Amino acid sequence: MLLGTLIYGLITSATLALLSIGFNLTFGISGVANFAYGALYILTGFGAWILFNTLGFPYPLAAVGAVLFSALFSALMYRFFLLRLRGMVLSEVIATFAMGLAILELFRYSGFIGSQYTLPVFIEGSLFISGIYLDAQRLFVVGIAACSTILLWLFTRHTRTGRAFKAIAQNEFTAMTLGIDSDWTATLSVFFGTAYVSLAAIVILPLGTISPMAGYSILINALAVCIVGGLGSTVGVLVASLIIGYAQQFTESYVGTHWIMIVSLLAIFLVLCVRPSGLIGHQKELEERI
Repeated sequence: MLLGTLIYGLITSATLALLSIGFNLTFGISGVANFAYGALYILTGFGAWILFNTLGFPYPLAAVGAVLFSALFSALMYRFFLLRLRGMVLSEVIATFAMGLAILELFRYSGFIGSQYTLPVFIEGSLFISGIYLDAQRLFVVGIAACSTILLWLFTRHTRTGRAFKAIAQNEFTAMTLGIDSDWTATLSVFFGTAYVSLAAIVILPLGTISPMAGYSILINALAVCIVGGLGSTVGVLVASLIIGYAQQFTESYVGTHWIMIVSLLAIFLVLCVRPSGLIGHQKELEERI
């Protein structure tokens, strides 16, 4: 049982990292805590389902279309609405949470509830490792999480837009003096951040059903990981994902499934009480934050 807990703990950690890295990216560049994050995850899932089941798109095309739609929607939301609130932290939180709530409740009241709302897996079958059955799709999630993290690292160091991200994250006013448009860069960060959580939706949702209520748990988990690791710190996100992922898995195995969400909430509470900046605070060097 311990071996299974350790293996599935790694899978849970990778899943949390994939879910959280987009929230961290958006906050690190734009400074906006996007509380519509979980709703965008669900929006992508239902978007792919509608394109595939209702409009008859091939599933790969439906998946790509849903990711692009959600990312573009959030970028436009930021550009034409949130940008007016930039710097007003409480207003940003209220506005993004209200948007997310509207999206989730719209799906719920439209009747998008039930076991029929599922997405097909990318890889069928399972593996048997040391007496432990592992779904191939779960291993695919781990691979996607690893690849997306590596791609983010390469992107921020070897592309012009990525270097602009780093410059804005380090010092926005200095970056502006060098000709970098901070508003446009922030909009791109929102686009990419949503693309990450949308990718997470496409590869994680096939493991279950699409439920509007899941959007809230996605937001809480992303917040827990980013707060524990340190908002704006990619290294912190990875470390926190391992800590919370294994904590959740051990809780599920030895305490009970219904206590899993308590782990995330307790992690947020303890870190805010003991070390509000997180394990790797926002003041760390730039290469640790991007």
